[in-house]
Amino acid sequence: MLAGKHVVCGVSGGIAAYKAAALVSALAQKGGHVHVVMTRAAAEFVSPLTFRSLTGNPVHSEMFEEPKVWKVEHVGLAEQADLAVVAPATANVLAKMAVGVADDFLSTLLLALTCPVFAAPAMNRAMYRHEATQHNLALLRGRGVRMIGPAVGMQACGTAGEGRMSEPEEIVAALEGFLARRGRWQGRKVVVTAGGTREPLDPVRYIGNAGSGKMGHALAEAFQESGAQVVLVTAAEREAAVGVKCVRVMTAEQMRTAVLEEFAEADVVVKTAAVADYRPVRVAEKKIKKDVGGSGVDSIEGDGDAERFGKDNDGLGTDGNGTCEDGSVCRHDDGRLSVELVPNPDILAELGRIKVNDIRKPSGIGRTSSIGKQNGIGKPNGIGKPNDIGWKKPFLVGFAAETHDVLAHAEEKLRRKNADMFVVNDVTQEGAGFGGDTNIVSVLFRDGSREEWPLMSKTEVARRLVDVIGDRMT
Repeated sequence: MLAGKHVVCGVSGGIAAYKAAALVSALAQKGGHVHVVMTRAAAEFVSPLTFRSLTGNPVHSEMFEEPKVWKVEHVGLAEQADLAVVAPATANVLAKMAVGVADDFLSTLLLALTCPVFAAPAMNRAMYRHEATQHNLALLRGRGVRMIGPAVGMQACGTAGEGRMSEPEEIVAALEGFLARRGRWQGRKVVVTAGGTREPLDPVRYIGNAGSGKMGHALAEAFQESGAQVVLVTAAEREAAVGVKCVRVMTAEQMRTAVLEEFAEADVVVKTAAVADYRPVRVAEKKIKKDVGGSGVDSIEGDGDAERFGKDNDGLGTDGNGTCEDGSVCRHDDGRLSVELVPNPDILAELGRIKVNDIRKPSGIGRTSSIGKQNGIGKPNGIGKPNDIGWKKPFLVGFAAETHDVLAHAEEKLRRKNADMFVVNDVTQEGAGFGGDTNIVSVLFRDGSREEWPLMSKTEVARRLVDVIGDRMT
């Protein structure tokens, strides 16, 4: 996988620099053309001669030294690089990368690179946990820099904790895995939904849920880094990964429209979004006031059980019988408020019907969109057509967050919605709830098989799912 690839290995000044020699050796043995760039501090730990002997290539460290070849060297290296990995990546180098400092050869090269960049953080546990370091790591991840580790273990300072550089074989495996995934997904389109939808009740309130969008955004990033063309339809107020087409929505209806507009050309659709099951029949035009007396709401004669918000005040229907037949909001004498709800569309079930029935024009799709151009649905595109291994395009993946009878509910949804695969988590388990950075999932397949995955980060879950989905499609 690494044979013939030009790999830039940045080595910064930490005790873990001694591991970089083993990493460089392993990359060279895999057939990679390895180019080492060192900081001055790194040369205090390991001699440049070591890396030159292991790679057979010149080692770069000084911006103004005599060029080894005729070219601006940091630009030349950047242009030919297929991959770059900074190992160890000290807190200092990570900070430079985050803010764009270019004061030595390595930091200048990193600004000029256009290839995928990896970093293996290595520092004292207190430095790693520091707010500034965590902020820098978040910035870099948001720009598409892929972190490998750090590991937990003994450190040079004599303490144990998070911040230890990953082992060279783990870094090599991460690079090879990235290249393998990138080749598999090149040229394929993936649609991912994320976040909890919000259904407006009035201009300032909505009905929603605790979905954070972290899992969906992690999946979009994992597919993107694997080489797929990714469309992320999200209701979450989170940044999308670099290179991902992001479509922002709020309601379930908006999400349905956005997904169907992308569905025709999709090879995979992954529905991680926590879509609200219901929405108010009608949205108030004005804020619904807490107290009737101070709201200016019309007094409606009726049976004394409820009062209605008049259309002239809140934009809702008026009816004094307390039944909410017209979709307005009822205020009861005891202070209770009744809101009539209607079901939202089941997006995944609709996609499953389109796929199974080979529908060329889903309901409401194929018309001119709101921006005035045809949305592309309805033309011959292979939806629902079996391929040479039996599954129909697109491959549908559903997600479910459950609190009881977890597997039974997931199995029922898998069958009823005509999905190819379902991922379910029990949100009552510690480490598997909404908003966290970790998850514990069960993965169910149409053939009746199932995988149980232990607690892991949502990023790890996402990358593993990308691999599993790819395996099931090939």
